Amino acid sequence: MKALGQNKFRQGIQEHAMQYTPSDAIRDLRPILDRAPPEAVSGEWVATTTQAGVSSQSGTYRNIKGAAVDAAPHKIIRDVVEKLEKSQTQPFNKVIVRWTKKKMPFLRGRVTVETIFDPAIVPRGPDSPVYEAAAVARLKFWRARGDVADGFAADRGEVNIHNQTKWFGPQRRVIAVRIGSTLTLATDGLSTPWAGIADQENGVECELFMEFDATTIDDKKIDDWAHLLISIGDLVADGYAVARDVKKHGAILFCRLTDDYSPMSRIILSHDGAQIEGLPFGSVPLIRVTPITEVEIEGQDQSDDWAANAAKYALANRQVGI
Repeated sequence: MKALGQNKFRQGIQEHAMQYTPSDAIRDLRPILDRAPPEAVSGEWVATTTQAGVSSQSGTYRNIKGAAVDAAPHKIIRDVVEKLEKSQTQPFNKVIVRWTKKKMPFLRGRVTVETIFDPAIVPRGPDSPVYEAAAVARLKFWRARGDVADGFAADRGEVNIHNQTKWFGPQRRVIAVRIGSTLTLATDGLSTPWAGIADQENGVECELFMEFDATTIDDKKIDDWAHLLISIGDLVADGYAVARDVKKHGAILFCRLTDDYSPMSRIILSHDGAQIEGLPFGSVPLIRVTPITEVEIEGQDQSDDWAANAAKYALANRQVGI
């Protein structure tokens, strides 16, 4: 029993010796940070631990006027953060490194390393209730406008371990709504808050829709256009600021279509005016998706940002309001 107790004691000493502490980080950082540019008098760097597969880092040296000075030692800071993360005994998700130049020459700079837990940057988990709350808000919006079909016109809900589809939330689908003699296909998921991050945003802050004559469109065309709408949603999610650009210009010439949709060859995204209310982080706009032929913009100057003038010209001829 005595020998066993001594072994456990030695094991505890060894484990403690292997721990990487803020003091160790300061020791490793000081000789690197002291190689600061001559004009630098201070520096601060903020790095997050890996959460939902993602980490971040920012910061720089600063001169006496507070202006940023280049030559930030990002790699060594990331290295010490990873070592601290592996050895942590108390939970933390943010590390703040500060360096201050000594006023006397030949003296080492002052370095501090602070580890903190910031609940505001904890990413949403795969089962966060905000995902379903967003879906409920959108369904309420469409039910107030018309008859929502059962099921989805298209659904590509394959997710990774963080519950992210290509739209970065768990929902990547299209619903069908009958409004009088009009069939509306609308994306359902672009405005879902992203999984695996903490930002309080409704996804890419918009949803897309297309309108068709319900008396002439058949099931195959509904399926084709619904899956195209998913693909357009992929481009919008990847571009992120598309909703902002549509609001700025009123309409944009967004992408080309394959020959499968001939004679339609281009897609216009335009401002609609309707807003989906009640989402987890406020409201988002609806963006109209309009397929057009090449003839409709023939001869139009497309050199401006997003070829917005050509897009608005085509919509005006179709009497589509912006």
